[in-house]
Amino acid sequence: GVCMDKVSIDRNAAIPMPVCIVGTVVNEKANFMPVGWVCRTNYQPPMIGIGIGKNHLTSKGVKQNGTFSVNFPGRPLMAKTDCIGLFSGSEKDKSTLFDCFYGEVKTAPLISEAPLCLACRVVEAVDLPTNIFFIGEIIEAWSETRYLSKEHPDIKRMDVFFLSMPDNRYWALGETIGTAWNRENLKILVDS
Repeated sequence: GVCMDKVSIDRNAAIPMPVCIVGTVVNEKANFMPVGWVCRTNYQPPMIGIGIGKNHLTSKGVKQNGTFSVNFPGRPLMAKTDCIGLFSGSEKDKSTLFDCFYGEVKTAPLISEAPLCLACRVVEAVDLPTNIFFIGEIIEAWSETRYLSKEHPDIKRMDVFFLSMPDNRYWALGETIGTAWNRENLKILVDS
């Protein structure tokens, strides 16, 4: 049976998503777009997936080059990140909006101001009705010592933010509430 406290809602309800800035090269210039549809898709080799509307200039750049970058901005970049989503790279040159650098992947512009930057090579593009889901192998990962804890990116130090839809709001990260893969959590199964 259906739980009586549940109510039916719009199928397009979305969970909170980490905000990233996807970088590509289009017409020999860096181009950037904020993206909320992003997730890790494979452990070894490490892969990440991004969902982008087919009509975006970014999709064209990713298809042309077979590469893209995924840059995770900290909270200080929230307004700037939102601004770059208000217009297309076909209308305005976005190449000078950030201090860019390039690693081994020369067509994946990385953002110096972002606490975590990933350069990716496309391994698969899934053609969906309105979007393309690009899966990229992470070829390089860049950060700064100040954002690391035990050589790994520290979410709190990076101060990344999240997007919720359909209310279109940005959210800061809250407190740590537990540890994953913790056998101590099994006690609740025994106690219940």
